[in-house]
Amino acid sequence: MDRLRNLLLPFRRDRQRDFASGSDEDLLRAKVLHILLSEGEMPWRPELGAGLGALRHQRNDAVLEELVRIRVRDGLRRWAPGVEVTELRVSRVDASLVVRLRVRDQARGADTTLEART
Repeated sequence: MDRLRNLLLPFRRDRQRDFASGSDEDLLRAKVLHILLSEGEMPWRPELGAGLGALRHQRNDAVLEELVRIRVRDGLRRWAPGVEVTELRVSRVDASLVVRLRVRDQARGADTTLEART
């Protein structure tokens, strides 16, 4: 199987090329993070993203945990249909909300784990 290689999002510089690129787990992680962190900033596709930014400054309770879980699941299902969520845990740690996510690219077989804390 050919390794797909592409630019990593968000764009950043590396010391070997102009913009950082990656494949397999790095590319999958970049794709998932791009979807989760997008807030409609692209004029040609303002609905892109999971809509997590709209949940800022909300009461950190069980309802917020479930809402984040649903938005992550639905956002990835809509914008990355080839990505399978194999594990998704949202938990409250003190005043923070922690999202632990394990995903697998069904076409390429790559899988990765991500953790985000707000």
